[in-house]
Amino acid sequence: MNIIELAEIIGILSFSLSGFLIAIESKLDLLGIFIASFLTALGGGVIRDVIVSKELYAFENNFASILVIFVVFIGILLKIKNCSCVEKHPLFVIADTLGLVSFAISGALIATEAGFNFFGILLLSLITAVGGGLLRDILINKIPTILVSEFYGTVALVVGLLIYLLNLIDGVNFWTISTVFVLGVILRLIAFYKSWHLPKIL
Repeated sequence: MNIIELAEIIGILSFSLSGFLIAIESKLDLLGIFIASFLTALGGGVIRDVIVSKELYAFENNFASILVIFVVFIGILLKIKNCSCVEKHPLFVIADTLGLVSFAISGALIATEAGFNFFGILLLSLITAVGGGLLRDILINKIPTILVSEFYGTVALVVGLLIYLLNLIDGVNFWTISTVFVLGVILRLIAFYKSWHLPKIL
């Protein structure tokens, strides 16, 4: 298992859970829960793979779908209930943070493998990290998290920047990527609990 595959697995598991929790809060039926979970977990990766003309991981690899189904069934078996504000719940915050950083890493690494330039790496990192959640939020008629949440998309861009710099010095390996992962998670959690926002024009 290489670094990208590991990042994909962590991202799929984490975003499946966050998609499940959003679906429960939105009072979707069973089919709606599965659709929201699949979109959140796999949507960003599908968009990424289309951009780089790569075989679609979500459709070529049954393991990706099995992971999503596993998370949804565990959520149902544990009878995870709706809470007043799911996006402030620690379980959602942690799952969404892990998914965001993992997919930002996989997006940036795939962009470097494809020979993308600086802006291409940052953009693919962002798209992979937020694409699934964006599709889910549009589907359930909700303002996309990236547009209103604290420092959300910025974390993906920072992760992409770090991987770009590591690639320049041939420093991409398991330990450096693990460090980027930890730093990304810490940054996102601090930004969330400190309520950091980018400046607004109006």
